Amino acid sequence: MTQIQVPALECIDDGQLLGSLEAIEDIRECYRVLKKGGLNIVGEVLKGQGAFYEMDHYPSEDVFDRETASQYYYHAHRDNHPEHGHFHLFLRAEALPDGFEPVLGPKGESRVAHLVAVSMDAWGYPTDLFAVNRWVTDESWLPAAVVISALDRFDIDHAYPSLPVNRWLGAMVRCFTPQIEALIRHRDAVVSQRSGQNLEQVLEDRSLEITGSIPINVEVWAARLEAEQSRRQNAGVRAPVAGYLRQIAEC
Repeated sequence: MTQIQVPALECIDDGQLLGSLEAIEDIRECYRVLKKGGLNIVGEVLKGQGAFYEMDHYPSEDVFDRETASQYYYHAHRDNHPEHGHFHLFLRAEALPDGFEPVLGPKGESRVAHLVAVSMDAWGYPTDLFAVNRWVTDESWLPAAVVISALDRFDIDHAYPSLPVNRWLGAMVRCFTPQIEALIRHRDAVVSQRSGQNLEQVLEDRSLEITGSIPINVEVWAARLEAEQSRRQNAGVRAPVAGYLRQIAEC
């Protein structure tokens, strides 16, 4: 199976580097205000929802922002993974580029694209990002390039069920955009490599559920980004033009 190709840090452009670092500050702020109240990300989503049942959506009606066409829910069903549960993040038709119809799944104004899933531990912290096959969420199957082009539109800009959780999810997408893009591209590669089946058969194949996963740690990623930012600042003063151009060419 093809490897997930996350770009090297030196190949991430300055805009994304800065965007990820800014998002990390938002993530830390969400943790700060929750911790002051003895709360966490998962607990906020589950509060007032009754018993936690495998496969059910939390909140029960999902979370949707009509202005941004962003949507998410939390649930659990992975017996072979030590997670508590995971978030599924989506964009609906209004946030997706025009002119692209899915090969399978809801069409037209009913289109909905799955962006990424975020695995959570029992203490309310993220452990992994993963991508899934179409049948898992009944999404509209759009090419990776189309989904990636809309990633920055994900934003839940209201307070239900929790403002810190909604802000945190948006910040997670901005922070880990390189990893999410890699997962979406890898998803398409995995699907295209399935032999003996046509595309629609692959997209409905229950033996293919998770197409790829990447472990994450916010603070480890932050340290790497900060080190890269420092390296670039120093290189901007000292590095000759030829060395800079060679580095760009290698990306």
